[in-house]
Amino acid sequence: MSLAAHPSPNAPLLSHFSLAGKTALVTGGTRGIGLEVARGLAEAGSKVAIKASGQTVKAYKCNVTHQPEISSTIDTVRTELGSGVLDIVVANAGIATHHAGLDYTPEQFQEIMNVNLNGAFYTAQAAGRIFEKQGFGNVIFTASVSAILVNIPQKQAAYNASKAAVVQLARCLSVEWVKFARVNCVSPGYIATDMLDIHPKEWREKWFGMIPAARLCEPAELKGAYVFLASDASSYMTGANLVIDGGYTLP
Repeated sequence: MSLAAHPSPNAPLLSHFSLAGKTALVTGGTRGIGLEVARGLAEAGSKVAIKASGQTVKAYKCNVTHQPEISSTIDTVRTELGSGVLDIVVANAGIATHHAGLDYTPEQFQEIMNVNLNGAFYTAQAAGRIFEKQGFGNVIFTASVSAILVNIPQKQAAYNASKAAVVQLARCLSVEWVKFARVNCVSPGYIATDMLDIHPKEWREKWFGMIPAARLCEPAELKGAYVFLASDASSYMTGANLVIDGGYTLP
């Protein structure tokens, strides 16, 4: 069995982006990028479950760092929302902290890895087990431009390492699971969310001066990319990392 083919490649273009009849789950879906992703999937026709504390949208509370809990929650979503079927999982939950490399405590370093990497893996693994039984499914990871460069002036080695690991994880799983699922990543640049508002003004001024687009990205500007990856419009795409950063990684 090979990568699933587009069910109707010659159909009118806009129909390729439809998620009608699909069931999707988004971790970290109550704010920021995750909220807009959930909104975009719903607008494209999908039933959506959001995990954190028109279309059907239902919230589930779950700790992504606890493997049995996320596995149970994903199975519950499949049963309650999808009537036994789950089509799309977006592993989006993440956190960021800033410490110099010499100053990280084991607890601070592990916290980042637990949420950003372990949580992403546990989410994908639980979904993958369902997808293997179904014979189809779609995983989308939220990574970051921090996976492919070193941000300045902030010091965040753990965050950057965790996101680089997520990109490689997606690549590995895309090959392992090619017979029953597609696996891709989105790597956003600086997005206008609450996560950025807490940072010092001088940091933000430094970032703006390094972005060729000369502005931040609104979270809603990302939802089209996630719908693309979740839909048949990207039927031959797996193992990809879509960088959406206003040119930030180019200079």
